[in-house]
Amino acid sequence: MISYIKGKLEIKSKDYIVVDVGGIGYKIFMSETAINELEKGTEVKVFTYMRVREDDISLYGFLNNEELVTFELLISVGGVGAKSAITILSNITPSKFALAVITNDVNTLKKLPGIGAKTAARIILELKDKMKTEQSIEENKNEEIKEAIVLDNKANDALEALCVLGYTRKDVEKVLSNIDTNKLTVEEIIKQGLKYLGR
Repeated sequence: MISYIKGKLEIKSKDYIVVDVGGIGYKIFMSETAINELEKGTEVKVFTYMRVREDDISLYGFLNNEELVTFELLISVGGVGAKSAITILSNITPSKFALAVITNDVNTLKKLPGIGAKTAARIILELKDKMKTEQSIEENKNEEIKEAIVLDNKANDALEALCVLGYTRKDVEKVLSNIDTNKLTVEEIIKQGLKYLGR
């Protein structure tokens, strides 16, 4: 599995880039938003997901781990393919996506290209269930008694959204305890959290 590719950006297209690494050009499909942030002729580092099918091997690229995690979450949902997931990432940030999932915001998700009301509801149902399962496993592994961290509603929503993006509850709680959440919106709390979590 290829975790990331680092090299010179040779070609920028609407839905893919070509990165030269030691004389080999890697074609990587990316969201339009991500491609627009890259500059042709410069050295770039792109996180990748390699999809292998009987008749096709494709690389999908992301500027950071949040985009990659969101992509992997999306393609784990029935009815959402890799190309649809890339299109979705062109129209919503990982933080807004995670917030929509944990707040059951079907309206936001169904506005995305190729996502109807049924698919939006399925995304929320499957990903929230997956998040709860992973949290349960994590909590069972950590049996030591620890001091409970009391969070207000906004901070709790932010915590759940960051967990959707692949962070452990323990790490997120630690970060949120250092953020003054009173004057921030949930999305602002999430963005602050992402900065502290270092991704």
